[in-house]
Amino acid sequence: MQIIKPTFLVNKQRVLRNIDRMLLKAEQSGINFRPHFKTHQSLQIASWFREKGVKTITVSSIEMAKYFAKYGWNDITIAFPVNILEIDEINKLANQAELNLLVESEDVAWFLDERLNKPVAIWIKIDTGYGRTGLEWDRTEQILTLCQTIGKSKKLKLAGLLTHSGHSYQAKGKDALVEIYRDTVKKMNLLKSQLSNQGINQIKISIGDTPTCSVVDDFSEVDEIRPGNFVFYDIMQLNIGSCREQDIAAAVVCPVVAKHSSRNELILYGGAVHLSKDFITDMHSQKIYGYVCEMLEKSWGKIDTENYVASLSQEHGMVKSSPDFFHRIQVGDLVAVLPAHSCLATNLMKDDLMIV
Repeated sequence: MQIIKPTFLVNKQRVLRNIDRMLLKAEQSGINFRPHFKTHQSLQIASWFREKGVKTITVSSIEMAKYFAKYGWNDITIAFPVNILEIDEINKLANQAELNLLVESEDVAWFLDERLNKPVAIWIKIDTGYGRTGLEWDRTEQILTLCQTIGKSKKLKLAGLLTHSGHSYQAKGKDALVEIYRDTVKKMNLLKSQLSNQGINQIKISIGDTPTCSVVDDFSEVDEIRPGNFVFYDIMQLNIGSCREQDIAAAVVCPVVAKHSSRNELILYGGAVHLSKDFITDMHSQKIYGYVCEMLEKSWGKIDTENYVASLSQEHGMVKSSPDFFHRIQVGDLVAVLPAHSCLATNLMKDDLMIV
């Protein structure tokens, strides 16, 4: 394995297994599967989805949408509130693909109606408990007014209600995740019913967070799921309880550049610019930026929680390790870091990606 610098290593077999599992659940539930491609940002990995019949995708930016539209993906949801400053780019993209945009205010809806060159589908962003963005699910009158505004437009077509239960990332265990899913679905369907009573009909519900989508099997109460992180998973998902260790399909492979025996610490060429500064915490409130595993011929070994990235600077990763691991690993060896958050690590490392 010719790796001489930090490299994002993807285990294809695990990725395909993760895709198959999520796709099967969507198919058995009779709903649309619109995976979020921000996690992998790879044309090659995108082709694996296409080979399995996936035709609809989610992205998080205009640039990402342009990238995938260029290579034939033509049904794209940009799951980020519309940035009206990018209207010229939105118009160009709308000529290449069937575009779905997120709106949460009348001002943006009117702006799009005035400035779009061709019709687009609109999803209203709903907040069911995350508290990041979107209209709170119980602000029925405000949501109804926005629906009516969209309905008056010749350029906008109301597709439905979209939410992201990001607060699932703070949960622990299957029961807690299932409860968040049930709460989300209950709120979204109640809102849909209230809108229907006011004449807003034929709207869909789209949800999409990896933790709940990973532990729930029946999605028949919604119309679409948009998970993304499931394609690789990571130690944050492992810590939450939404995946198994053998589901983690990506690691940042880093060279060992120094050893410090006085503190059983290894120094990696692999820092915040490779792993990001996302972390999980252990029972002692120790920040863990990634678990460190030995390299195998074409993959990596099992997690030993004694070996972890304890701190990061820009290019350096400082690894706390067991005495046995410390003595086995030498300067010049490669180790695999299973990142805290694979989406951010991928974004940083997408130009140095290797598939095995």
